[in-house]
Amino acid sequence: MIYHVVSKANWQKFENETEYVAESLQSEGFIHCSTEAQTAGVLERYYANVPNLLLLHIEEQYLRSELKYEPSPDGSDLFPHVFGPINRDAIVEVVSL
Repeated sequence: MIYHVVSKANWQKFENETEYVAESLQSEGFIHCSTEAQTAGVLERYYANVPNLLLLHIEEQYLRSELKYEPSPDGSDLFPHVFGPINRDAIVEVVSL
């Protein structure tokens, strides 16, 4: 299982679509995700005091786009990156944060 943080407003654009596309797919070529162990750190580092967030639970085995684990900028950890849209049936749960 991998996880992706998204604003409620952005999720509402895609929740009834067959694929989810984060803005980073256009700007960086992939969608940032995290493992369960990494998620708390991601929330603290990048989303402190950001309201109205959701956590998408993504089942890796259902992904149609390529998934790669790549080093963080400081090289201390490997983060999951999805290189394409996330098909809706791979998103098995959406949780409010």
